[in-house]
Amino acid sequence: MNKNSNTYQILYAAVMVLLVGSVLALIYMALKPKQNENIANDTRKQILSALHIAAPDDSKVKETYEKYIVKDLLVDIEGNIVDSAQNVAFDVDMKKNVKLPERKLPVMKCVMDDGSVKYVLPMYGAGLWGPIWGYVAMNDDGNTIYGANFSHEGETPGLGARIADQDFQDLFKDKHLFQEGEFKGVEVLKKGQKSPIGAEQVDALTGATITSRGVSEMLADCLKYYAGFLKKLQSGDGAKCDAGPVEAIESETNDNQPE
Repeated sequence: MNKNSNTYQILYAAVMVLLVGSVLALIYMALKPKQNENIANDTRKQILSALHIAAPDDSKVKETYEKYIVKDLLVDIEGNIVDSAQNVAFDVDMKKNVKLPERKLPVMKCVMDDGSVKYVLPMYGAGLWGPIWGYVAMNDDGNTIYGANFSHEGETPGLGARIADQDFQDLFKDKHLFQEGEFKGVEVLKKGQKSPIGAEQVDALTGATITSRGVSEMLADCLKYYAGFLKKLQSGDGAKCDAGPVEAIESETNDNQPE
């Protein structure tokens, strides 16, 4: 075949495209598991941060996470456990979940070094330039925030991106979601403003009004679905409600056995 002909050049280009494409596809497939694990470890770090647990070395992230997160739960709007399989909460895609007519409500149960129990609730919302998300860790009283972690995809550096700063996240610690037994959540408002519904509040970031509002709306939209679960914790039903369905049945059966 004439190497200077158009046919030869087209065939040569097509073969090279196929070869390069195949090589890139093989590299992608080989690296995909590692990429997925890196994404999962980044999520684990964010959850640990909400619990004020220092981020470990990359090689120990999963080990540290599994040390503290002792159970995954899915709850319904009434706060009842519907699933407690391994990683059932961790594996929920919150980006898709918030668009569902009936959301899954993932909860991650944590036992701290001092034996205290915390519950981590995932959040997802919208900032100024793209999605924002986070994790709110609750004390086992079902009312008090223990810690929070927020992240973003593309908020403005030095402005909206400061939702990921520890100083901002620490403002949520010890805030209460219920007032006089009624769920109010927590709002992010400009300094000096008062919540129209009587919720406790955090000062908005200066120069980042829209992103601050996005955090506030994300918290309001996501936390309200957990009111039933949090009320169960408040009423003392936490031990039963965070036991899996099988464990709860076994517990009730054992309670009915004669002494």
